[in-house]
Amino acid sequence: MNILVTSAGQRVSLVQAFKKELSQLVSDGKVLTVDLNPELAPACYVADGHFQVPRVTDAGYIPTLLKICEENNVKLIIPTIDTELLILSEHLQRFKEKGIFISVSDTEFVRKCRDKRLTNQLFIEHNIAVPKQFEKGQFEYPVFVKPYNGSLSKGIFVAEKPEDISPEQLENPELMFMQYISPAEYDEYTVDCYFDKNSELKSAVPRKRIFVRAGEINKGVTRKNAIVTQLSEKLSRLPGARGCLTIQVFYKESTAEILGIEINPRFGGGYPLSYLAGANYPRWLIQEYLFNQPIPAFDDWEADLLMLRYDAEVLAHHYEK
Repeated sequence: MNILVTSAGQRVSLVQAFKKELSQLVSDGKVLTVDLNPELAPACYVADGHFQVPRVTDAGYIPTLLKICEENNVKLIIPTIDTELLILSEHLQRFKEKGIFISVSDTEFVRKCRDKRLTNQLFIEHNIAVPKQFEKGQFEYPVFVKPYNGSLSKGIFVAEKPEDISPEQLENPELMFMQYISPAEYDEYTVDCYFDKNSELKSAVPRKRIFVRAGEINKGVTRKNAIVTQLSEKLSRLPGARGCLTIQVFYKESTAEILGIEINPRFGGGYPLSYLAGANYPRWLIQEYLFNQPIPAFDDWEADLLMLRYDAEVLAHHYEK
């Protein structure tokens, strides 16, 4: 029984985590990877094997992925980027009929997560407040501007005054104009959550974002605070959610107030911190989907664990391209 990590890219730590856990549960199991350009993807070199695939938007992507899985006894697929989630969720049954599970949420839920306007509604439906959204011409400056369908912090900016927003931006239907949340009052957290097959929350690990680079946490620390309690109560069941989800929130420690920002229904780039703190989502996915074992609730992870990232090298000998 093998595992396939898609769009592997730089997810070296995630691939290594799955290799470690799979080796302890399946004697001859392999963790394989696919990427658009595997020769330039570091995670592909630490995997047990890798393959090239077309772009996610290409008509041949799903047939290629399915063929790779069938020919290499892949039983579990782990997506890693936002753009592949929708198409994988739409073909979930096609893979399941071949005995291949995909760690992805339902299509409707993925759509809600991709459209931040719908994500806000989802938070509100579960009694989690969100930053105020302004109608055009009714802004309260400073204004936080972001695309409703963006990721990795692309296209976001803060407008301090009306002149900071161009007429083109003002008329751009993809932009949202939100209340600016001051970092002097609120801390930004990413919460690594695990939802089982029944969409029930089994674990939530908040990690404070101390420093972010290119939209991904570079320095962070785990905290056991009111975020855990509130999410455990309000999101104890999240219909359509499965596997690892990252939920981004603003948190005001003095009042324990939470404001929901985003939900990314996949492993986040900073998940290795939660893994090293003891929240073993790779093992749980293997146990749940390959061995059909129930996953108990878990909160015995290490709090106040600081992660400081640095760049490392992966070398490929005899590279000729």
